[in-house]
Amino acid sequence: MFDRKPVDRVPLWCGASAEFMQKACRFLDVPDNEAVLRRFGDDFRRVFSRYNGPLVHGNVSIFGVERAGIGYGQPVSHPLADATIDQIDSYNWPDPDSFDVSHIRSDALSYGGEYAILGGEWSPFFHDAIDLLGTENMMIMMYEEPEKVHLVLDYIVDFYYELSRRVLEAAQGAIDIFFIGNDFGSQTGPLMGPALFDEFFAMHLKRLADLGHHYGAKVQLHCCGSFTALIPSMIKAGIDALQGLQPITPDMQPDALKSRFGTQILFNGCIDSIKYLIDGTPALAEQKVKEVLATMLPDCAYILSPSHDYLLEETPVENVLAMYDAARSYNIDYSHRRVL
Repeated sequence: MFDRKPVDRVPLWCGASAEFMQKACRFLDVPDNEAVLRRFGDDFRRVFSRYNGPLVHGNVSIFGVERAGIGYGQPVSHPLADATIDQIDSYNWPDPDSFDVSHIRSDALSYGGEYAILGGEWSPFFHDAIDLLGTENMMIMMYEEPEKVHLVLDYIVDFYYELSRRVLEAAQGAIDIFFIGNDFGSQTGPLMGPALFDEFFAMHLKRLADLGHHYGAKVQLHCCGSFTALIPSMIKAGIDALQGLQPITPDMQPDALKSRFGTQILFNGCIDSIKYLIDGTPALAEQKVKEVLATMLPDCAYILSPSHDYLLEETPVENVLAMYDAARSYNIDYSHRRVL
């Protein structure tokens, strides 16, 4: 699919919270997450590095940011908000040596070549910079103190780059997709214009994309919200696929995405996680799957999935089953260049 060759069925993707997977196990009466993914027909599996560094007390990120609230929470403070250049340089940045990658290849090979394997670090450098600097503060600093923002981003991406390099090196070709995530969109539009994106963030995406390509992997970016104005820069940076794609946000409808970028990048998503899957019904989920597939296939590189890589616990399992079952039974008619 990444190479835009015909596929014999609709490729399927599932990302879900631990709470949703626990509920799905109970609903389906299966023993584990792997059984759930097999029932859904997920064509992908993911391998992770393992933290073996100093014990961290409480909900503190690897960048030393204390968090509170539901789940991963929100930052309690922003430790570099008022930092000088020297203080940024001397900050206690995370060490790639705190992570074990020795198991990566065996974990990837354990699936016997049955699935496409995702790996590398999530690398949410935009979010980590926000945690360290504060959202509004960072936006102002991008104009008034750009050298500090660049320095913070350099340290963050240096860490993710080196750890991902070790993961990909340890995999020895067993990782198919380098999967990273940064949410540059809001529910109404991109969080910044293309000029600021290109000045501060595009080069870091390119650096990570170049790393993945060096090891023969495709590079997929998870990005939430509406961010159409930034997609040309993402393509230029070397991103091969975009995952998420919320059709209820401006300019992110499947037909609009396909018409503008369908020949340049793979799309993964478009089945809205809230309106169709949480608030909808099995019949609505099935209907939306058919509508999206009629738009995106067969002449667009596309993977069907929810519009977020994290199905929430409140998502009815019945709706998710209806989504995947509708896609699994969908026939792609290449002889007439249309879908049935």
